[in-house]
Amino acid sequence: MYNYDTAVQAMADLNKRGYNIDFNLDENEDCLTATTLSKETLSLSPEDFEIDEFYRFEGDSDPGDEMVVYAISSAKHNIKGVLVNAFGPYSNSEASAVIKKLSAHHAANNMTGK
Repeated sequence: MYNYDTAVQAMADLNKRGYNIDFNLDENEDCLTATTLSKETLSLSPEDFEIDEFYRFEGDSDPGDEMVVYAISSAKHNIKGVLVNAFGPYSNSEASAVIKKLSAHHAANNMTGK
């Protein structure tokens, strides 16, 4: 694992390491969306992904700075990218449900050795 002082530093380094897709949460469809480098828009299930790394940042003076940066990948779709989600008072409960699915899938795969 790496250490970063800010989310911006984490995202910049992850980008250098090949995590170059910006993922977004689509709470209405219960999925992740992304625009690929070829400008194709994808709508993908959390079950298609692995959480490779994650970094939590706490806002010392501003609760609005509290966020988690996820480095995620999908062997099925041959893509790697970053998903950013707030936590604390600014978290979105619908987005948290998608993150929970993604995290549960990650935990299940770790238990089975995948």
